Amino acid sequence: MELRQLVSRIARQVGALLFGLLLFLIFVAVQGRNPLAVLSDLAFGAFGNSFSWQNTLVRTAPLLLTALCTIVPAQAGIVIIGNEGALLMGGLGAVLGSMAFGFLPPAAGIPVILIAGSLLGAIWISLSGILRQARGVDPTISSLLLHYVGLAIFLFLVEGPLRDPATLNKPSSWSIPEALRIGRLGSSDVHVGLVLGLIACLGMWVLLKYSAWGFGVRIAGGNPRTAAMMGLPRNSPVIAVCAIGGACAGLAGAVEVSAIHYNANASLASGYGFSGILVAFAARQNPLAAIPVSLLLGGLHAAGGILQRRHGLSDASINVLQGLMFLAILMADGWGASTRRTAKG
Repeated sequence: MELRQLVSRIARQVGALLFGLLLFLIFVAVQGRNPLAVLSDLAFGAFGNSFSWQNTLVRTAPLLLTALCTIVPAQAGIVIIGNEGALLMGGLGAVLGSMAFGFLPPAAGIPVILIAGSLLGAIWISLSGILRQARGVDPTISSLLLHYVGLAIFLFLVEGPLRDPATLNKPSSWSIPEALRIGRLGSSDVHVGLVLGLIACLGMWVLLKYSAWGFGVRIAGGNPRTAAMMGLPRNSPVIAVCAIGGACAGLAGAVEVSAIHYNANASLASGYGFSGILVAFAARQNPLAAIPVSLLLGGLHAAGGILQRRHGLSDASINVLQGLMFLAILMADGWGASTRRTAKG
């Protein structure tokens, strides 16, 4: 029975993604483009050659980490969608860490700036957990609003106190010292952040599935009354999962600054946090399933440029595709829930 349910869930998610893709192809056909050519170029731009694969894997790394910002709190019944705000705070933390500890050698300095980014992201999302437990504020709403607050703080600091005077056309913070920048994997453009993302997903899967703490979090999220009867703490699991999720998204921001941008600027707000929400829902809040879904979404991000060059489609077309996929997944989940209620009735 469990195997049948698993296969049914996977089939429903895959079907939802394909349905979203079908709607997107109808969308481009209405604009006068050849949908089969667009589909072919999407596949080529994502996985067609070694250059495409490198672009895809570079974009997969932040998606793995931002997805965990939603996946981990979901184990306690908390829906977090402020992933982008935590990513921005993580990038800011990396810059602040490099400014304070730039004198350290790479072996110590790189971990310090990554920890600084993770810590600021953890603090940012844990605010939603604290507000929920202390004042009953919906964490979905509070985390989204915190994103906009974080964006305002980020832009104020980058364009103000932390701005490098040499950046005239595009206000940016002071750059991270070259010695503290994350290295590449071999001779490719893929950076070590991909490895960190994979380790984080695997680690969270083991922690949540096989540890006593993970079991307690799932009980607290699934049935708070049972958790209370078992004597499980009421507040700390919620705040902890929010902090862990925020730390993962903050690490994504720190990695992007250290490996891609080398400083904090408006380009960091590229939508990886919002795409991570789609990854989390498509993976059904499973850290292990987030790996192939992140690879797929990373491929779509990588293929955005080829659609613009060959078909004259805007870069925002990929956002349209992601939105259609997200709506399809929500519809599939709603249909699945109604089917289960009918079967029980």
